[in-house]
Amino acid sequence: MPLAYYSRAATQEFWSEHWAGHDVDGLLRIARASPLTGLIEAALPRSGRVLEAGCGLGQYVILMRERGRAAAGADWSLDALARCRAAAPGTPLAVMDLARLAVKSGVLDAYVSLGVVEHDREGPDAIVAEAARVLSPGGRLLLSVPYWNGVRRLGAPYLRREARALRAAGGQFYQFAFSRREVRAFLEARGFEVLSFHPYDPARIPRKALRRLLPARRRAPASAAPRADGGAAPRRGIEPALRRLAYSAPSLELFAHMILAVARRL
Repeated sequence: MPLAYYSRAATQEFWSEHWAGHDVDGLLRIARASPLTGLIEAALPRSGRVLEAGCGLGQYVILMRERGRAAAGADWSLDALARCRAAAPGTPLAVMDLARLAVKSGVLDAYVSLGVVEHDREGPDAIVAEAARVLSPGGRLLLSVPYWNGVRRLGAPYLRREARALRAAGGQFYQFAFSRREVRAFLEARGFEVLSFHPYDPARIPRKALRRLLPARRRAPASAAPRADGGAAPRRGIEPALRRLAYSAPSLELFAHMILAVARRL
């Protein structure tokens, strides 16, 4: 059973407010340096039409188009799409409900969804079914969700108690975290063959824990240069070693915040 998180519902208003705190150019710089980008590039077909469903400010749509791909974006936040269009005029974008896409059946060669389906309190099935409809046979699905990693499994009793308390106090459903088995099950149920899994973003959970444990005055100074994952940059000689350690297989299984599933439409 996936782990549910409660705080504030991920509505259209929520996402418009969320993206208001970010800028397209900054997110594009992060995307260019992110290990996730390498995973996406390796998994996409060499050519064909790509839709990023739930593209937010559209940094990956822009990046894919810069690299020669026929990419378009869809999201339900008009504000986010308007900001993307302002930063990159001519980017093909549309406001859509991801469970009812205004796209013909079987016309896409790839469908990218990064941190989206977990926010549907009814589960991911409706969005995944629509992804299957618009993909051509053999089309590639790249879908990421919060990962039920080793740390979350170890802390499951605490996390579930916290979720019940937040819900009882009036908290609204926010998202699920899924195991590999759960992701495989909901993809296979809609006609996908899972080709590979790729955990990523291993720094977020340790960084969040450090923020809680360390007094503000002991944290890195605000002037420290930002890292691609949003944290303060370590000294240059330490950074490569820390990155190798963070992206080692044991570290990813313990700490990866997200997991990317690569699948083929049967």
